[in-house]
This record gives sequence, structure tokens and C-alpha cells, in this order.
Amino acid sequence: MITNALPDIPRLFTAVCEWLACLTYIVVVYRRVPLRRTIAVCAVGLAAMIGIQYLAGALPMWLWTGGMLMAVAGMYLIVWLGAGTGKREGLYITARAFVLAELVASLHWQLASFLGLNGMTVLPDPDGAAGLWSRWAPVALLVVTYALCFTLAWAVERGNFSADAPTSTTMQLAVGTVAITLVTFAMSNLSFVSTNTPFSGSVGQEVFYIRTLVDFCGFAILFAQQEQARRVEANAELASINAQLESQHQEYLASKENIESIGRLAHDLKHQIAALRAEVDPQHAAAGFEQLEQSVAQYSAQQHSGNPVLDVILTTKTRACADRGITLTAVADGSLLAGMSSMDIASLFGNALDNAIEATSKLADPQQRLIRLALYRQGRFTVIRIENYYDSELSKDTAGNLRTTKRDASRHGFGVKSIRHIAQQYGGEVTIRTEDHWFTLTVLIPR
Repeated sequence: MITNALPDIPRLFTAVCEWLACLTYIVVVYRRVPLRRTIAVCAVGLAAMIGIQYLAGALPMWLWTGGMLMAVAGMYLIVWLGAGTGKREGLYITARAFVLAELVASLHWQLASFLGLNGMTVLPDPDGAAGLWSRWAPVALLVVTYALCFTLAWAVERGNFSADAPTSTTMQLAVGTVAITLVTFAMSNLSFVSTNTPFSGSVGQEVFYIRTLVDFCGFAILFAQQEQARRVEANAELASINAQLESQHQEYLASKENIESIGRLAHDLKHQIAALRAEVDPQHAAAGFEQLEQSVAQYSAQQHSGNPVLDVILTTKTRACADRGITLTAVADGSLLAGMSSMDIASLFGNALDNAIEATSKLADPQQRLIRLALYRQGRFTVIRIENYYDSELSKDTAGNLRTTKRDASRHGFGVKSIRHIAQQYGGEVTIRTEDHWFTLTVLIPR
């Protein structure tokens, strides 16, 4: 039992508070529906939230949880339809709005109880000024508290959400937010269930103080979580931009080197062509032409897949293969990588080709130094397949992963792990197959 129990928060106040919390986040987040629809949804949503609260109040006590779930569902529909969010994004924002509503409602009712303005019905005092105060003070406190709290929440949260892009909500972030919301709600209302716990209060004012404090902590934790998620996303975007800039710089250096090489080649060709014209022996002339073809082929190894990052990687690796006597054949549609960050493209193809070049370089027979790369579309998947010939023994660990062949295993063997991690980020899978001395790495990424 709670000593000096305070009256419950009026259902009307709770409904308005939950509606204002949804409205606050709709204003903050990126909205993908016309303003007319947002206004209509919010207008209908206010009436719906009031109806849901009074319906929940009429339910028996054992259906109290069902009433809360109806209120949360109503808030979710307001956010989802009013802002046009995705389902996961809408669930995440609804959880944030629910904790904010609990905090503001509890804080207002605690202040009203402290000032003696929490009566369900306020009768006017016959005296003039006192009667006016008795009539309008509860309304004024409600308006001022809600206005200050939700304005402050808007000012704080608008820097934590993007107004021109959807909120990036990973499964981990959504699950963590829902878990924090449930724990916050359970702990803030624990005293109403039982006062005989280390975290419960037994006095009316004390119960609301605990509830307000716990709700504030939950809101602060969710705020910090969103800020951290924004920082991680910003760092990833910055890393992707840096990778793209580095790729463009490497492309510039490669183009500059090609231009200089072609200039030297053109200068040498003048003398070689003059020598060939003076050559009488057909065999010597044929050998000279063959040498010219090899020289031209060496400087014409440019890849044009449709993705500038992939072009730089393939061009660089093609020259590395040429230096080692490796034949690299690449058939790639770079446009299929449009949804992948530059950093992930560089890491995935760079690691895969580096592993293939390292394994193929060990082959004694130049005819066996073969690497084949294919990037194509198959149904609803983007397929990346890299094959190379090998003749060494492959060892695997207990989990079925390949062991590195380098001596310092603690500092190597991360190439395939990195490829798997990148593929999983895009909902894809990696398979490795070895057959007839061909090592085949296949990455499937849903389109």
C-alpha cells in the first residue's frame, strides 16, 4: 500500500501528453509525406489518443497492460502515418516519444501535487482573485509545463536527428531502444505494482519523484544512444568519403603515370618504327612488332567497369599481376555497386584480389598463374566471384574458416573475415569452394 497516495494522472492529460510527444518528433525527423496529410493524421490522432486513454481506463485492472499497448500502438500510427517513416524507424521514434511523454506527464503531475493543484475538479472560490487563481492555476501549470518541456525536447532533439534524410535505424539500435524503453517504464511504475522492493517508494510524493527521475534517466540514455549512433554514422560516412577521395587521388596518379609512360613510349616508337622500316629480315621484323605490341599492351591496361573506385582497384591489381607474371581476367559491371560505400568496395575487392595474387604468385608454372573476377547480376542478387588457381594445402579451423598460411597468424588472416563482415552489413553471404585446384570466393548481396 502507498501512504498518502496521490490521485492518478487524468486520462485526458496523458492522452494530450502522448500526442504532443509524437508531434515533437514528427517536427524533428525527416518527413516524407505532404504537410496536409501530417496535419490530418495529427488531428485524428489527438481524438484517437483521448479515446484510447478513456477506453483503457474503463478496462479491468488485469487488462492494464493491454491499455498501455493500445496507447503505444496509437502513438506508432501517428508517427508512422504522420511522418511517413519506415516501420523500424517508426518503432524507434515511437519508443523515444513514449519515454518523453512519460517523463513530461510525471513531471507535471509531481509539480501539480506539490502545489496542491492536482484535483480532478477545481471549484471556483467565491473571492474574486482567489477564485480566478483556483479556476485557472491548474490549467496554467499544465500549459506552461507542457510548453516548456516539449519546446526544450524539440530544441535538444533537432540536433540529434536529420531533417533532410531518414533516420538510420539498425536492428541493434531498434532492439536496444525498445529494451531501454521497457526497462524505464517498468522501473518507473514499479511502486504501483509493489512497494516491497529495494527500488520502490511507499509515499505518494516519493513515488512520483522516483517515477520522474527514472523517466529522466531513460530519456537521457536514449538521447546519448542516438547521439552515439549519429557519430558512428558520421564517422562511417567520413571514412567512405576519404576512401573515395583516396581512390580518386590514386586514379589521378595512375592517369598521370600513364600519360608520362605513353609520352616515353611514343618517343621510343619513333626510333623503333624507323628501325623496323630499315629491317630486311622478316623474322627480325616480326619479333620487333611483337615487342611493340607488348609495350603498348603494358600501358593500355585501363579498367572501365562503371564504378571509379573499382576501376582504380582493378587497374592497380592488373599491373601488380603483370609484374608477377599473373593473368588477371575481369568482367565486371561496376554499376551494381551503386549502393555500396567506397570504403567497403575498396576493402572487399582489395582483400579478395590481394589474397588471390599472393596465392597465385607462389606457383612455379607461369601457365597456372590465373585469376578470374566476375561481377554480375543474377536474379535479385549481385554476385561477386573471384577464382584463382592454387596447388598448396589449405587448412581450416574448428569453425570451418581458412587458416592463414603466414607465420604470424595473430597479425594476418583477417582478409576473409573483413569480406564476410562487409557482406553481412548488406545482408549478404560469403561462400568459399575449392575444387580441382581452383579456389572460388563468392559473395552474394541482395539487390
